[in-house]
Amino acid sequence: MGALEKEFAVSGRLLCAQNDAALWMEVYENVGDPMRFEAALNRLLGETRFAAWVAPGSARRTERFVAK
Repeated sequence: MGALEKEFAVSGRLLCAQNDAALWMEVYENVGDPMRFEAALNRLLGETRFAAWVAPGSARRTERFVAK
């Protein structure tokens, strides 16, 4: 999150589900260039071998939400 904040000036938040301690969500708001941001995020996840920390049978996924 720190590397993304330095590169994109976007502070991320990390949330945990109230009833499921194994379910986490990152929130990044006001991202100016979502495609470039997502590419950088995926690069950083690979560099840090993030997948090794995900529980067996689970997967990280990216979802985008917009205000309506």
